[in-house]
Amino acid sequence: MQRVLRSSFVTKGWLLMFIEDPLVQEKQRGVDRRTFIKASAAGALSLGVVLRFGKAGADGTAAGLENVRGGNATPSLFITIEPSGTVKITCHRSEMGQQVWTALAQIVADELEARWDDVEVVQAIGHPKYGDQNTDGSRSVRYNLHRLRVAGAAMRAMLVAAAAKEWNVAPADCTSEQGRVHHAASDRSASYGELASAAAELTVPGEADITLKERAQWRYIGKGTPSLTVPRIVKGEGTFGIDVQLPDMLHAVIAHPPVLFATIASVDDSEARKTPGVVDVVRMDTVTPPAAFKPLGGVAVIARNTWAAIQGRKALKIEWDRGDNASYDSETYAQSLMETARRPGEVRRIRGDVDSALQSAATHVTAEYYAPHLAQAPMEPPAATARWSGDTVECWACTQTPQASRRTVAGVCGVAEDNVTINVTWLGGAFGRKSKPDFVAEAAILARQAGKPVKVTWTREDDLQNGYLHSVSAQRLEAGLNDKGQCTALLHRTVFPPIGSTFDPSSTMPSAGELRLGAADNPFALENLRLESGAAQAHVRIGWLRSVCNVYHAFAIQSFAAELAAAAGRDAKDYLLELIGPPRTIDPNTEGADYDNYGSPLEEYPIDTGRLAHVTRKAAEMAGWGRDLPKGHGLGIAAHRSFVSYVATVVEVAVADDGTLTIPGVWSAMDAGTVVNTNHSASQMEGGTLYGLSNALYGELSAKNGVIQQANFPDWRIMRMREAPRHFEVHIVESNAPPGGVGEPPTPPAAPALANAIFAATGLRIRRLPIFGKDGNKLDLTQQEKSS
Repeated sequence: MQRVLRSSFVTKGWLLMFIEDPLVQEKQRGVDRRTFIKASAAGALSLGVVLRFGKAGADGTAAGLENVRGGNATPSLFITIEPSGTVKITCHRSEMGQQVWTALAQIVADELEARWDDVEVVQAIGHPKYGDQNTDGSRSVRYNLHRLRVAGAAMRAMLVAAAAKEWNVAPADCTSEQGRVHHAASDRSASYGELASAAAELTVPGEADITLKERAQWRYIGKGTPSLTVPRIVKGEGTFGIDVQLPDMLHAVIAHPPVLFATIASVDDSEARKTPGVVDVVRMDTVTPPAAFKPLGGVAVIARNTWAAIQGRKALKIEWDRGDNASYDSETYAQSLMETARRPGEVRRIRGDVDSALQSAATHVTAEYYAPHLAQAPMEPPAATARWSGDTVECWACTQTPQASRRTVAGVCGVAEDNVTINVTWLGGAFGRKSKPDFVAEAAILARQAGKPVKVTWTREDDLQNGYLHSVSAQRLEAGLNDKGQCTALLHRTVFPPIGSTFDPSSTMPSAGELRLGAADNPFALENLRLESGAAQAHVRIGWLRSVCNVYHAFAIQSFAAELAAAAGRDAKDYLLELIGPPRTIDPNTEGADYDNYGSPLEEYPIDTGRLAHVTRKAAEMAGWGRDLPKGHGLGIAAHRSFVSYVATVVEVAVADDGTLTIPGVWSAMDAGTVVNTNHSASQMEGGTLYGLSNALYGELSAKNGVIQQANFPDWRIMRMREAPRHFEVHIVESNAPPGGVGEPPTPPAAPALANAIFAATGLRIRRLPIFGKDGNKLDLTQQEKSS
């Protein structure tokens, strides 16, 4: 599948990550939620509702379906068929613009053989019965394709069995198509709605009794099926976290500590309390290490509207004891990280004898790379609403992790998890930030304090200055080349404060899980290879951001590959393919890497260098690699495997004599195995690439005296529409392999492809990100290289 865009609207793929997102709210179309639930429960003819209490068992499980690959596939968990024929599919993952509502509905509807116009999606609450609900790691389809196919096929089998029983014929003589069961011999037919009640009385079949469709029979899977969310967004329907409205609701914003683990020395709230609309000022409990997902503390202002709460917060006079992290200066810290990267570290993967090979090399190449803290910065900052009734609390939140939200709220409020309900709204973007439910816990705490429903809203300033930052990193790479320019050895040292520090302050060394993200799985066909890591102490909350450590690992490794090509006097694309080597599979565990392969078995999802080389060749072909370019133009290429998918990207830059940089084109190829929705996957390719380009150009959060210096878009930039590539071409490889990730894999190759293109155009080597600051779009062409 190939898609080409030739206008600035190429940014759609990224912007939709911000704005395409929905759910059920307290009131919608004039019907309040509780009335809707009562009405639905009264109409117990629907197959899903009856199954919950019928032959499937009181706990909703079915023999043979509770432990299929991916989790419980009992149909009633995910599917309800109403007498009208409406098929309601429950989505247990969070919708944040990545079109998970549509993709998971496609899977179920295809195996169910439902009519697409009959499909509606219902958002699941956070509950263990659904299994893994964490909408991160590009795994919604990867973890659920088989499971949801089984659920759909099982319900289809029950509907066929119900029809066959009624007609006194063999089920094998019946067929199902587009929401109806047919018996050709007697020319009888019945709709799913007509059969639902009878089917609900039947025993749910085991997996061995279910026949899944062949690929050639798929009606929706693998197609560009229209979105279930975009039409509603265009019409202003659906509910985001910021949209939730409850009767008698109050609004809150919080003055968080400016430095992690800072405490309040004194607070004067007298002027804040005089602010029109302010109802109360609440001093939050002080947070102590580890930060985890706990509220940060500070002072909350509760008011009758968000504006009044913000004005009340401005009137607060707070003196802070800033604590140990007040010494954090990101520039000084960057230098210390690089010093660590220059020293031998802990060996995390080894092949051959790197030291001997480096010593005997004809040419020794060394480069150091730096990437700064980044912010997820979704268009909709965190927002959550909570309401208490006795000792139970109900929350509405734009969360990626509803079960973690449930546990966190229960923990900070001292109630049982069963007393906490998490309603998942649509997310106006997330990129990893909304997988940390500190903001949900804040709403629950303040609602109990106020005795009324309370919505907590984070402002953009809160989001940038008090969030969970993407880790800063320093990396050093050394390579030896023989007299033919071939690479004979590679040493890679990576240093960054780990995500584990957020949960254990003593954690300073990258985990195996973080190193698997683009470092421990280095695919190069080298006789001598060694990966080392160094220790780094965190001074901010470290979290995950789209593609996590792959972002800086791919930047360093793929930039270094181009540096080796230049040192060898070779074409960058040809040299990269030589490094990748012949088609083969790799198991880093045989070289001491402790590699878990994104939670998927290597037997099913091998590291396949043939697939990586294929997308590399394809992207180069799409870009016309080797063609004559105008003066000041250059092509750069990068290829990377992440989240068990393979992406290669070529970027063309144009650099004017004054250093002004534009991006005429981007060409990207992805092999994500079985792709459920080709159109939406192409949008993810566009959005993920633009996200990577934007961060490479402008993305940086810096700290001074422990305080993040950037506060809002005037001093923290993203790529603007006029700066987006004028030509954007995407190719999705057709594959029968198991599904890989789609949302995160496009991001890592973007930065090195851009940096390599700048070198090709100017000879300027980019080794430190971001390339520009908030005010720039010009390169300093007086430099020979821009290094760490």
